[in-house]
Amino acid sequence: MKNTIQSLPSSPGVYQYFDKNGKLLYVGKAKNLKNRVKSYWRFTPVLSANPAQSSRIVKMLHEAARLEYIVVESEEDALILENSLIKQLKPKYNILLRDDKTYPYIYIDESQPFPRFEITRKVVKGKEVTYYGPFPAGGKALLDALYEVYPLVQKKSCLRERKACLFYQIKKCLAPCEGKISEHDYAAIVEKAKQAITKRRILTDSLQTKMEKLAIQERFEEAASLRDSIQAIHALNITSNIDLAEHLDLDIFAILNGDERGVVVKLFMRDGKIISSAYNYFRHTHIFDRNEAYRQALLEFYTADIPNISKEILVAHRFEDASKVAQSLSSRFGKKIRIEIPQRGPKAKLVKLALQNAKELLRTKKSDTVMEQKIADLLDLSAIPYRIETFDNSHMMGAATVGGMVVWDEGTWDKSAYRRYELHARDEYGQMREMLSRRIEHFKTEPAPDLWILDGGKANLDLAYTLLKEARINLNVIAIAKEKLDAKAHRAKGAAKDILHTVSGGILELNPGDPRLHWIQRQRDEVHRYAIAYHQNKKRKEDTQISLLNKKGIGKATVKKLIDYFGTFEAIASASTEEISKVTNKKISNIIKNNNGKSQEI
Repeated sequence: MKNTIQSLPSSPGVYQYFDKNGKLLYVGKAKNLKNRVKSYWRFTPVLSANPAQSSRIVKMLHEAARLEYIVVESEEDALILENSLIKQLKPKYNILLRDDKTYPYIYIDESQPFPRFEITRKVVKGKEVTYYGPFPAGGKALLDALYEVYPLVQKKSCLRERKACLFYQIKKCLAPCEGKISEHDYAAIVEKAKQAITKRRILTDSLQTKMEKLAIQERFEEAASLRDSIQAIHALNITSNIDLAEHLDLDIFAILNGDERGVVVKLFMRDGKIISSAYNYFRHTHIFDRNEAYRQALLEFYTADIPNISKEILVAHRFEDASKVAQSLSSRFGKKIRIEIPQRGPKAKLVKLALQNAKELLRTKKSDTVMEQKIADLLDLSAIPYRIETFDNSHMMGAATVGGMVVWDEGTWDKSAYRRYELHARDEYGQMREMLSRRIEHFKTEPAPDLWILDGGKANLDLAYTLLKEARINLNVIAIAKEKLDAKAHRAKGAAKDILHTVSGGILELNPGDPRLHWIQRQRDEVHRYAIAYHQNKKRKEDTQISLLNKKGIGKATVKKLIDYFGTFEAIASASTEEISKVTNKKISNIIKNNNGKSQEI
């Protein structure tokens, strides 16, 4: 490593430290690789860590055994590459921010004669497009409320039909499709709806009146739906007595680090009013690096396809790379973007409000991950596993082979992140390889968790580490092998002696009544349930398809031959007559293609 350091170029770039086992410890960026990396070390009498560095960096350097670097053209490129590598590779000593969501916006394109409000997460082309948001939560409820209160064009297809529909009859649309309202009058309704997006009291009062009428009519389900919408819209509002003389658009960021985790709070002000807020936690690190945290948070949030960005970003603390981040964002969006740290006045009060929210979020989140901390201690994990993905696959004699992934996040199931996999490998080992490989491919858009739990034994554990090493990703993995009784898996909690294959390669056999074992079993059982449900649905569908083919005179042996060759019924249906003929014969090919080249449903 000493030779590598001494031969570094004086170019901008990214450097990576690895330990003796090849595990990535730290990713950093530099305007001058040679000067930056040399500053970590003392070279006489032997290579050793520079004690002037922070204790976190010194600890990392004591573990470092190898250095790699990537040269780039500019410091801005280094900044972007560093952020991308941290996100994908999860280095041990970098701060890991997990919130990569692109928040939805409400938009309207007024170049259309009768425009509609819609939801988007990306830039919509058009010179007369107006965006409202972002709305991390409650955006859909706000959009639905607009269509509930104002007689707008309810569906995209309405104008194409050119005929008044049910929405006109129930007075939710004024039928511009039949010319019953002019463009001028419709535009006046649109203006009122636009005002209601920010002055939401108009919407909630109207919804409240409708809800009460529905309740009197004993239409309780509809009333409950409106009640939920009102609550979602109210949740968007942040009460504040901060008075801004100007109708400014501002994004406000505050980052705090606590004893167990850190938090990023974002407030969004549009036209002088706070319209929404969001927050996300990040894992605790040995020593908090504020510069790294703000740099990651801003570069991750403002992706190139974000629909709208404020020209002014307020942050709660000074950080070293603020000017570089502002320059990078200005280049990314083609307009001047400023990052400010206000010290007094209304803007400083906005920052203080964000910090108050951050402190409260850290205070109320302290006791929710006791079990996760116990699991980290038990398995000697490098970090507390706040977010966990668990994998299992299911099949019956090789038929309807599927896999499932469930996600545990911050003490609850994140069902929106569950994933199902249709698998094609014949053996269970190959199926697990296929599933994990596909998950790794999506780490760029759906970042890696803190822990993987695999249903299976040491072979699956070794497989996972092989795949992660090839992808150069740091991720803790454990496997849980079911106890076998009479060659059958025994799952009863409190009785099953399941075996845990740990990060270090060791084996743990916990007492069947151990709550830590029960917690891991709960993860495994949830993914088993999820995978089984998918398998059963797929199996029923395949059984129906086989039955249809049998009725057409195609025997089971021929069906098996077709499946073995094409893989799925969908592939058989989309295959050409000639392709099917090669596997079977022209007669069967004609039956499947219905003698005219059009696939029958199978």
